[in-house]
Amino acid sequence: MRFKYERKINYYETDRMGVVHHSNYIRYLEETRCAWLEYKEMPFEQMEKEGITIPVLGVNCKYKHHVTFADTIIIEPYLKEYSGVRMTVGYKVTDKKTGELVLTGETKHCFTNREIKPINLKKYAPHFSEKFQELYDEYQSTKNKRINT
Repeated sequence: MRFKYERKINYYETDRMGVVHHSNYIRYLEETRCAWLEYKEMPFEQMEKEGITIPVLGVNCKYKHHVTFADTIIIEPYLKEYSGVRMTVGYKVTDKKTGELVLTGETKHCFTNREIKPINLKKYAPHFSEKFQELYDEYQSTKNKRINT
């Protein structure tokens, strides 16, 4: 079963037109990523205790449809790329009520130690690397199923 993060829109997150301000989606993606990693037994707190940080290198969003105050969105993360040194997390955001696609996006990351020096997670923390590899393999298998059907 794929992880889904549910988020209700707050009034203060909307702009003068009553629409969620575009900058808030980046926060929603981060909330989702943190909840997803915790669900997958890789909470940020534990990684940081082991000296691992995961800085964001880039963010890309394509806005498809708007949502407003009190709407609920569903955010589905997936691991598009994983090398042990870098990863790309993809996101699909839909309106819970209508099922309409709200946003597609991705965040690019690298793995570093406390001194912000790049590390290879496969060597530095194989127990975490195996879980990221499983997430990547899960995405690849669902992607291949869609292509073959």
